Amino acid sequence: MQVKEGAINDTIPNNLVEIQKPYRVQVNDILNIRVKALDQETVSILNPAGDGNLNASSAERAFFDGFTVDVHGNVRIPTLGYINVLGFTTEEIEKAIEQKLLEEQFKETANIFVTVKLAGLRYTANGEVGSPGSQVLFTDRVNIFEAIANVGEIPVTGNKKDVLIIRQYPQGQKIHHLDLTDIRVMQSPYYYIQPNDIIYVKPLVQKSLGTGETAFSSIATIASILSLLTTGVLLFSRL
Repeated sequence: MQVKEGAINDTIPNNLVEIQKPYRVQVNDILNIRVKALDQETVSILNPAGDGNLNASSAERAFFDGFTVDVHGNVRIPTLGYINVLGFTTEEIEKAIEQKLLEEQFKETANIFVTVKLAGLRYTANGEVGSPGSQVLFTDRVNIFEAIANVGEIPVTGNKKDVLIIRQYPQGQKIHHLDLTDIRVMQSPYYYIQPNDIIYVKPLVQKSLGTGETAFSSIATIASILSLLTTGVLLFSRL
């Protein structure tokens, strides 16, 4: 049977729109906050001194220099006190800090510039991946393919059709499913991972049963077992 090339292309959408919802800060997130001003001395207390351990990793420096969101959803900032950031995006937090600085220390918006970023995107990958464990990536967005590639790809024993994303919400954890063999996965709201996501790749059924890594090897294993059983029956019948 011959399949026309056009028929194959018709099954693939021409335009795929990636969906990335803005991340809203949660408890235990770490924020990097930087404030620039015309007179930098006036905001020096708000910024890291830069004299920390030079041997520390980027993740370690971000941890010690950052502002941790406490159980009440607040961060404590020098001279500004506690600011509630729970459920806000980093852009919204920038505006809130800027507004508080304008009310208490500055008179014009042009005199200050506030930047707020997450102190790395930490996630964990387990199951059928090359190098299971936790990773920290210093970027604003990471999709599921990039996250998995960073831990060594999915071997032939992994189930790419049902990858689990365990995501943290204020109400608790929720499990979402992704089919990485479907191009339309790019349209999923879970295509981009979020801080503290857990990615779990389930093993294929044949590995769970211990019969082989691929369909061919599974068939070969089963055939070998049947052959041994048949030989055993024949030998037993001749006794």
